[in-house]
Amino acid sequence: MAPDALALIDYGAGNLHSVENALRAAGARDIVVTADPAVAAAAERIVLPGVGAFANCMGALSAIPGMVEALNEAVVEKARPFLGICVGMQLMATAGEEFGRHQGLGWIPGTVAKMEPTDPAIRIPHMGWNDVRLERDHPLIHTGEAYFLHSFAFHTDDPADLLATTEHGGAVTAAVGRANMLGVQFHPEKSQAYGLAFLARFLDWKP
Repeated sequence: MAPDALALIDYGAGNLHSVENALRAAGARDIVVTADPAVAAAAERIVLPGVGAFANCMGALSAIPGMVEALNEAVVEKARPFLGICVGMQLMATAGEEFGRHQGLGWIPGTVAKMEPTDPAIRIPHMGWNDVRLERDHPLIHTGEAYFLHSFAFHTDDPADLLATTEHGGAVTAAVGRANMLGVQFHPEKSQAYGLAFLARFLDWKP
């Protein structure tokens, strides 16, 4: 594997083809789509996509022998740049409450819970284009419009971990992060120019 390789984690729970294409369009040259923990541990940069329910995604990730340990080694111990997308971002939490309470990776303390809009007329899931509003400065997160599709939202324990919000019957987490870890609720691969510019910044990020 090349020294600057990006590992796109394949655990059967993400739209890998779309994410890979978007990363290449954003300028990535060496992407390894992998379910191999050794490859993940050695990667210089990691992207964890995710589509579906928190419990199913965490179960699928944990079902790959050594993968959670490899991600902990690369992201927590070696501080490699990490991006979680949609449910991949939610898995960074302490726990998720979809179909019962389930343990997450625990990298950013918080809970993923069902969205409860203040206006009952507002529909769930939250689907479509919406504004990304900064809660604090971060080199990768800019204001703009991105594409969202989700029914559960990340509630951080520490307000300092909340990078951006969007509006859907109240403020909803759009991005979380600390140190070398970043997670976005929106789908950059579906967010056209905004998403590609975001991914390009991630590819150059040196936290």
